[in-house]
Amino acid sequence: MSKYIFTSESVSEGHPDKVCDAISDAVLDNLLSQDPESHVACETMATTGTVIVSGEVRSNGVIDVEKIVKNTLEEIGYTDKAYGMDNKEVKVISMLDEQSPEIAQGVDQGSGLHEEQGAGDQGLMFGFACDETKELMPLPIHLSHRLVERMTDLRKNGTISWLRPDSKSQVSVAYEDDKPVSVTKVVIATQHDDMINKFGDENAEHDFVEKEIITHVIKPVLDKFGLPYDDSFIVNGTGRFVFGGPEADTGLTGRKIIVDTYGGYAPHGGGAFSGKDPSKVDRSAAYMARYIAKNIVAAEIATKCEVQLSYSIGVAEPTSFYVKSFGTGKISDEELTQVSKLVFRLKPGEIINHLNLKHPRYRKTAANGHFGRENDLFTWEKTDKVDEIQSAVSERK
Repeated sequence: MSKYIFTSESVSEGHPDKVCDAISDAVLDNLLSQDPESHVACETMATTGTVIVSGEVRSNGVIDVEKIVKNTLEEIGYTDKAYGMDNKEVKVISMLDEQSPEIAQGVDQGSGLHEEQGAGDQGLMFGFACDETKELMPLPIHLSHRLVERMTDLRKNGTISWLRPDSKSQVSVAYEDDKPVSVTKVVIATQHDDMINKFGDENAEHDFVEKEIITHVIKPVLDKFGLPYDDSFIVNGTGRFVFGGPEADTGLTGRKIIVDTYGGYAPHGGGAFSGKDPSKVDRSAAYMARYIAKNIVAAEIATKCEVQLSYSIGVAEPTSFYVKSFGTGKISDEELTQVSKLVFRLKPGEIINHLNLKHPRYRKTAANGHFGRENDLFTWEKTDKVDEIQSAVSERK
């Protein structure tokens, strides 16, 4: 029997890197709402009292970057300098430039060396799905997301009014023969109000925070999933966490790519998502790879599935494509790859059209993971190809 423990982490929408992801995706959504053909590569940095928005844009839309930054900070909860940033007083520096015409001709249909719309860059992308949760996600990252998501919900609805925006989670899951059997450790780090005056000292303050987080966040999330768990929880391991947000830790767009995907459980091609329009295959093809993998597992052709795509800039046809089932497939990986080529369209323009990716929805992806969330806007999470896959597999038998 094979036994091991696997760990994944997540960070809340108030983590400085996620703040930057949210701003970059808010810029993208604003431009797409005005011009669906917008091409955007937006990078954000947040530090003490300052947000810098940079990147390349080609769009008929007109954008008020300062307004978008301040509104996004307010939505997240950064409305007071004591929290790590004040949306009303933050200095916003916009350095958005025009997209390179040489990139443009590679992604515009009928331009460049090839007639079809090509990929916006070279690169490799992975998608993954498994049957560990009903959302077909690995359990460690799924639990990690639900923990920070719950802290955000309880903070915003006033149930735990002393919570502040910046937080992280980490979950360790024990596996036997590749199946999750228990949760062995949960780690939470969460920013909170300064409550020394109320409790008298740091130890009493920490005991209060620890008890409340275990009672109202950790146990309700774990109990929902039904696996046994050890009462081995670490809450704010440094003792207290009052000073947080971009003032305590500079944030950058795209620095939480493992959090955004599968928590390290599956490979990552290296390309970030946030702030990129769907002509960038780092984003659109990673979504397509997840869509393929999820539909294969939903079709019960495999219990675990990994997909890789790769592209060259300006070229529509993928430079490589494979599907791997780790020995769980009802047909061989080679046959599964061929079936997938028949069922799914893999050129960038086809991916964008099938998943309807030119319409605003990206701000919602900026926290709690891009995958495993069954929301109508997350078109790559649909399992609408199950019947077609099953039929194609049956025809090969």
